[in-house]
Amino acid sequence: MDKKGTWLTYRPDIKILDCTIRDGGLMNNCNFDDEFVRSVYQACVESGVDYMEIGYKGSKKIYSPTEYGTWKYCAEEDVRRIVGDNKTGLKLSVMADVERCDHHTDILPKEQSVIDLVRVATYIHQIPGALDMIKAIHDKGYETSVNLMAISVVNDSELDEALEILCKSEVEVIYLVDSYGSLYSEEVQVLTRKYRKYAESGGKKIGVHAHNNQQLAYANTIESLILGASYLDCTIGGLGRGAGNCPTELLLGFLKNPRYHLRPLLKCIQESVVPMRKKITWGYDIPYMLTGQMNHHPREAMKFLDGDHPTDYLEFYDQLLEQE
Repeated sequence: MDKKGTWLTYRPDIKILDCTIRDGGLMNNCNFDDEFVRSVYQACVESGVDYMEIGYKGSKKIYSPTEYGTWKYCAEEDVRRIVGDNKTGLKLSVMADVERCDHHTDILPKEQSVIDLVRVATYIHQIPGALDMIKAIHDKGYETSVNLMAISVVNDSELDEALEILCKSEVEVIYLVDSYGSLYSEEVQVLTRKYRKYAESGGKKIGVHAHNNQQLAYANTIESLILGASYLDCTIGGLGRGAGNCPTELLLGFLKNPRYHLRPLLKCIQESVVPMRKKITWGYDIPYMLTGQMNHHPREAMKFLDGDHPTDYLEFYDQLLEQE
């Protein structure tokens, strides 16, 4: 039996990574004000969360500053305006998308930055570019991880090849990412075992990043955790792209580890996240459920919900059926 569930609440390898600002930024073009970001930061510090992902390292040549907010770029001076020198136990991360980040100039050497971890996000066809980025960022002194996205539409042989290649790179953590919120527990079990087999052969750790299209982000995160995932992504109040993510407060409540504290998260939800719902909308909805069930990118549901008839679920369902 390969489950690691008996002492899972006290496993020293478990790391909680809160990506509220980064994933939630996909709902408002990263236009969070400093007060909100500082509230999330303080909650992560006080609750004992291990990492906080404060945004993207996007290129301004691709993402115009007239359209996107501060946290699409995470310039060093902006991050330090929130965290100072971050003399806390919380580590900071950013995400860098392959082909959407000029890592040579946008990512400083580690000794000049308060960022600890850079997470490279890649699709299967971008693996060569991801390998170059991982090495360059590793050589600058950062911790590195890789999010291999949209694996629900990747065939087994391609995934095996990608995992084998990534496990030979400098990357430290390889993430199982349910980009479309389409995976069920049985699939998560199979994939976690697959990732773990490759990761252990290469001395890597594995992480899990789940979306909540089918109300399974929390359950699937726990499933992957029990089978060996160490790095667990989550967001406060589930705030994230579309249907959102595994809620940080649910995950910490499940772990029941005394190094984590729930009260600071509840304070942040009450004072900052609930008011945010007046500005942006996220969470489970029928169009997100349909894209999850039918293995479509959630951008289709997001576009539909921004349209003139956001509750015409039959129309949206028929649109998806026509694509089958």
